[in-house]
Amino acid sequence: MSETIYTIPVNEAFEACAENPSLGCPFCRLYNILEQNEVDLILGASMMEPDTRAMTNEQSFCPTHFDRLLEAKKRLPLGLILESHLDQLRKEIDDNALSTLIGRVGTAAPKRLNKLDGSCYICSRIDHNFSRMLSNAALLWTEEEEFRLKVQKQPYICLPHFRMWLETAKVEMKKGYPDFYKAVSKPVLEYFDTLRADVSWFCKKFDYRYEKEDWGNSKDSVERARKFLCADLHKNVK
Repeated sequence: MSETIYTIPVNEAFEACAENPSLGCPFCRLYNILEQNEVDLILGASMMEPDTRAMTNEQSFCPTHFDRLLEAKKRLPLGLILESHLDQLRKEIDDNALSTLIGRVGTAAPKRLNKLDGSCYICSRIDHNFSRMLSNAALLWTEEEEFRLKVQKQPYICLPHFRMWLETAKVEMKKGYPDFYKAVSKPVLEYFDTLRADVSWFCKKFDYRYEKEDWGNSKDSVERARKFLCADLHKNVK
């Protein structure tokens, strides 16, 4: 199939995780790459674009992405974005003359702030692109044997992204979905069983009867369980 804007990063993420299991879930890697790119863009070339500024004024940033922006240590670009956002927001939450005239004083603020709650410019950008990467990964699996082999070599796919990929594929594949599920669930279920065994052994090691036994691969099993169950997001990509 022809390369697209989404095909290349999907292939690269699956290839990188297959070659280096410590990278974990390929979809987590894709998300983190998208997030890192968006932070770099909004504090760089996109900052002064009128369309971008209109969107950041409207949506602002969620706490997680506000923290990521602060971590980038580019205070002036962020300050300019916030200056514009705060100016617009201040005007929008104040009652205007019409509100006073028709007896609707105090309605503007909760309406606007409710719209702002849960709104984030970076989240919306990531969600838009990530959904297309999920679709592209399903298409790649359908059309490319090489990609199917990469899937089988994954260390694991975290459960949140496993669910999202299955839901996407079920809509798009229809008749081919059962075969897809059997294939992509294999590395997930294998890792599931390994992780369960490691967590179980981790717990046993706190029993005096097993204190002299080797830890094996269980020492970091609780941390690995967190990544598997909840995804491993909002981290810098190496």
